[in-house]
Amino acid sequence: MKLTVNGDTLTLQGTTITDLVNQLALTGRRLAVEVNREIVPKSQHGDYALQDGDVVEIVHAIGGG
Repeated sequence: MKLTVNGDTLTLQGTTITDLVNQLALTGRRLAVEVNREIVPKSQHGDYALQDGDVVEIVHAIGGG
C-alpha cells in the first residue's frame, strides 16, 4: 500500500504502524506517530491498520543538552 510518510511517498510492506516502524528501522526509539492528523498511542501501534493513501507523520525524541 502507498502512504505519505513525513512528506514522502512510501510503499508499505505490511499493514500496521508497527510494520511501518520496522520497515523504517526505527524500532526501539521513542516515537510519536500521527495518522491523518490524529495521534495514535504507542499501545495501539501493533493493532492500528493503516489504509492506502494515509498520511503519516513520525517524530522521535532526541536527547541532548
